[in-house]
Amino acid sequence: MKLWQHTHTGAESQQAIVMAVEKFTAGKDPVLDLTLLPYDCLASKAHARMLAKVGLLSQAEAADLTAGLDAILSQHARGEFLIRPEDEDGHTAIENYLVQHYGEAGKKIHTGRSRNDQVLTALRLYSRDQAEAGIATLRKLLETFEVLIAARSATPLPGYTHTRKAMPSSVGMWAGACRDAFKDDLQLLEAAVRLLDQNPLGTGAGYGVPLPLDRQMTTAELGFARTMENPVYAQNSRGKFEGILLHALAMVMADINRLAADLILFTMPGFGYFTLPAAFMTGSSIMPQKQNPDVLELLRAKYHEVAACEYQVRATTLNLISGYHRDLQLTKEALMRGLEAALEALQMTLLVIQNLGVDEARCRAAMTAELYAAEKAYELVRQGVPFREAYRLIAATFRKEGDDASL
Repeated sequence: MKLWQHTHTGAESQQAIVMAVEKFTAGKDPVLDLTLLPYDCLASKAHARMLAKVGLLSQAEAADLTAGLDAILSQHARGEFLIRPEDEDGHTAIENYLVQHYGEAGKKIHTGRSRNDQVLTALRLYSRDQAEAGIATLRKLLETFEVLIAARSATPLPGYTHTRKAMPSSVGMWAGACRDAFKDDLQLLEAAVRLLDQNPLGTGAGYGVPLPLDRQMTTAELGFARTMENPVYAQNSRGKFEGILLHALAMVMADINRLAADLILFTMPGFGYFTLPAAFMTGSSIMPQKQNPDVLELLRAKYHEVAACEYQVRATTLNLISGYHRDLQLTKEALMRGLEAALEALQMTLLVIQNLGVDEARCRAAMTAELYAAEKAYELVRQGVPFREAYRLIAATFRKEGDDASL
């Protein structure tokens, strides 16, 4: 029976409608909640211990429920715990298991909470874990760029504007730009985690629970930095916090997008400034000579996937009045898909930079005369020539050289 169900569904003639509605409303929750199940169990264990502390469960009941939740976690780790379509979601599957094995104690686990704060707590714990994994990978990426900068700070590299050679640069300067971008992204992601790190458990359906719950206890047990005090805002924050996290990750992905675009260009045979092992390339099914930068192209495209997930989350929450609405269910998949895509891309970007080679000879050979045009103009400026006149003199020199080359 569903957590919300208090009567049977009625006439047999209505069963087809009931089943269609159940399938539609459950959506992908039976699949998605398998990922959230460990976090749901973690929160339920903290909740059970808190209920025992305030006298709403006996210590023996709390111990039984904790043991049952640990058993679910063990089964889940082995791939044996199932969320059936008739369970509707992971919360119901957990409670049905506890009722089946522990009877009356299992029926008490839902005391003092709603599915609303239950799923919100699981999502908050999951999101925090995923974001912290992203932060750890981002820090490793920054360390890898520092190594590249130290090794290649003096290796020259053409600088480009408008996709044309512009002024002298270096591999160190290019890598430093990437490092600085990811440093800013790290701050943004850490700020998103600080915002996420609030405990909504015990806020019920958004209007609190008329019981003496010790919410500070579950905050401490679950490792949250603070407790969400206003129960309405706990529900209103759903979608908002997820959107902020996805936005921070989309900014990371935007910098990965630019990095990938640079490397696609700079690893081309016509450029060859950077090299990647063959493992990062794929071949063509028709052209035997091809080595395609598919990894870099997918990294470039991943920004759009994460940004689309952010947009879906934000758009879903628009025009809703305060409180919970079933619309919010559709933010779950977008959040999880966006997090998965961003973390996968971050890990692959780290692998790319760790294996990136620099062809110093090709870099030096690419440092052609036009890159030094502005420098030559400023040499004249240092001699007292007005900049605009110096600019025109040097421009005329390059036009003449171009004319001579065309003869």
